[in-house]
Amino acid sequence: MTSTKPTEFDPAPRPKRRSFSPEYKLRIVAEYDAAPKNEKGAVLRRERLYHSHVTEWRAARDAGALEKLVDKRTSPARPKKSAAETDNEKLRRRVEQLERELARNKAALDVMGKASALLEMISESAD
Repeated sequence: MTSTKPTEFDPAPRPKRRSFSPEYKLRIVAEYDAAPKNEKGAVLRRERLYHSHVTEWRAARDAGALEKLVDKRTSPARPKKSAAETDNEKLRRRVEQLERELARNKAALDVMGKASALLEMISESAD
């Protein structure tokens, strides 16, 4: 009898999302369009693509928007922030957080001071 107990190994690393260059996309669309009807599926299987890839890439090509074929998440059009900018953003967020905490603490102290004054007034009037 075999055990169905899970293995104690680390899970497989998460696969990376594939990205395609604009040149690759244009080449595949051209190859797909030129292929005879019964060989279009073979092109998709060979490249491990879906028909939706080709449809999307063809629409972008037909719209004349080569820049639409560039993945904006990894595109050089979206420059990486410098280390100083990244540090400044982190510090700015930290300052905002500390200012919120300070305002909350000041409000709590104000309430405690008023409560203390009220208790003093009550104790004086009880005497």
